[in-house]
Amino acid sequence: MPTIFTHALVAAGLGRISHARRQPARFWWLTALCAILPDFDAVTFRLGIPYASMWGHRGFTHSLVFAALTGLLMAYALWPRSDARPRAPLALWFALATATHPLLDMLTNGGLGVALLAPFSAERFFLPWRPVRVSPVGGGFFSARGVATLLSEFKWLWLPTLLAVVAAQLGRRRA
Repeated sequence: MPTIFTHALVAAGLGRISHARRQPARFWWLTALCAILPDFDAVTFRLGIPYASMWGHRGFTHSLVFAALTGLLMAYALWPRSDARPRAPLALWFALATATHPLLDMLTNGGLGVALLAPFSAERFFLPWRPVRVSPVGGGFFSARGVATLLSEFKWLWLPTLLAVVAAQLGRRRA
């Protein structure tokens, strides 16, 4: 998996590209939360749930169903009622922000893949091209392998995201 920093950065970058008007801080905090939320399933390691289980790491919380449910929760339960904007576009955005997580995980070179279609299928998927180093979990993050992971993420995810944001902003200024 990419690090939580990268998951949050990519989702925020996509938010910056797709939401031209200024957004409140809550929007950005919830966007980042949506992007990292699927990895809360790492607690299953401590609970003795097998990695390959639908309820294990990269299982149900990495599915499109989970992304949709998260989008609905964020827009209808956590977004302030005082904000008059329609909820459906917010729900769609937060679902997409959550869905970036499994898609980025599918670019990594390790693990068992992502249960993108859970609970309808237990099959796990990777993308055909997997250039991103998988992040070590726990204390292993603070090691040479962790540094190599961050460099890989910088090259394959951070730079393209930042370039896309800059290009979108320059395009808006010219329009």
